[in-house]
Formats: sequence, structure tokens, C-alpha cells
Amino acid sequence: MAEIAPYEVDDCRGVLKVYSDGSIWRSTEPSFRVPVLDDGSVLWKDVMFDQPNNLYLRLYKPALAVGKKLPVFYYIHGGGFCIGSRTWPNCQNYCFKLALALQAMIVAPDYRLAPENRLPLAVEDGFTSLKWLQAQAVAAEPDPWLVDSADFSRVFVSGDSAGGNIAHNVAVRLSAGSKGLEPVWVRGYVLLAPFFGGTQLTESEAHGPKDAFLNWELIDRFVSLYTFFFVSNL
Repeated sequence: MAEIAPYEVDDCRGVLKVYSDGSIWRSTEPSFRVPVLDDGSVLWKDVMFDQPNNLYLRLYKPALAVGKKLPVFYYIHGGGFCIGSRTWPNCQNYCFKLALALQAMIVAPDYRLAPENRLPLAVEDGFTSLKWLQAQAVAAEPDPWLVDSADFSRVFVSGDSAGGNIAHNVAVRLSAGSKGLEPVWVRGYVLLAPFFGGTQLTESEAHGPKDAFLNWELIDRFVSLYTFFFVSNL
């Protein structure tokens, strides 16, 4: 009997494709192209924060904030837990703006993506990125690029869409006062259109426009990839 060649069963924004044999294809390019607006007013660099899982974060700080202690502002990117990266131009441009507007140290961590890595691994990675910050705060030989500018007593955690969900779950885990992270003190959380869902559709999910940028069909596809069940079948 002839073998059936693997065929495409899912396509997310053209950057993630899932095949019938369980194999995954990921594009090295983002789902949309925009220029990186790097004019030198913000300094940045990449740092590995989780060696076993090969996870990096990107640090940003205003170039003119020399000798100042800056609040630390986490930005966790969105993408339905399936796509997105700290390296995507839209994420980088947003972090440039944040660093200048807030006069803050920006920390933009990556996290493991589904379907290769299903939830709750992304939430664990968000928490691990904060533990990395704590480790730097107490290290005998920390990264001076970070510690010379960061005020570890003024930390804020933000995220949009799936990143907002991760920020929420980090908040629940740490609770008020972020005990266990000393001397890091998380002062607040900023959830930007956080990605939450349930087994019953909301009015906008059930009757929203089919041509919306993020419609229920795409949401359902993401959910099926980051969990072990299909919401549409419940």
C-alpha cells in the first residue's frame, strides 16, 4: 500500500504550518514586514535566560540614561502562544518606544511556542524570566549592562494578547508583594488586550465579523494548537 505524503492541516498567518504526520514548519520571517526603527537613541542586547530551553530575552535602555537607576518594565509578546518573537520588528519598535517614553529598562523575553510546547510551558517561561532577573540582582558577578541601570525595587510586568495571559498567570503565582523574588519587587502588572477564553463563546466571538484581523476561526485554531483539545468540539 502506497504511503500518503504528509499534507497541511493548519496554517497560522503563513509563519506556522502543521502537517498530518505531526511535523511542524516555521518561517524565519515574521508574519508581516515593517522596518526596524533603530536610530541609536535606545541601546539593546540579547541575553540567554534559560540555557536548557535555549531561551533569550532582549534588554533595552535609553542611550542617554547614563548613571541613572531605571525602573524595569517587562514586555511579553503576543501571538496566540504559537507565533511571535522578541526579534520581530513590531516587537522591537514597540520596545524602543517604551524605553524612551517610560525612561525604563525594558525586558522582552521569548517563551516556548505551541504546538511543539503546549501550555503551561509558556507561563513557566515567563516566570523563569523573572527568576533570571532575581539571579542577576543577587549575583556576585552580574551583568553590569543591566545592574548598573536597573532599579530592582521598581519592576512592572506587561504583555499583550497571549503575553497578557502570561503576565496574569505570573501575577497569580507571585501574589501581592512578589514574595520569593527578593530583592526584586513587582509593583504592578499591565495587561494589554489579554488573551483569555472559555468553553462558551462571548457575544463578540460568536457574532464578530469573519474578516476581523483576529476572528474566532483563528482563535480556535490557536487554542487547538496550544492545548490538547479543540474548543469548537466542546
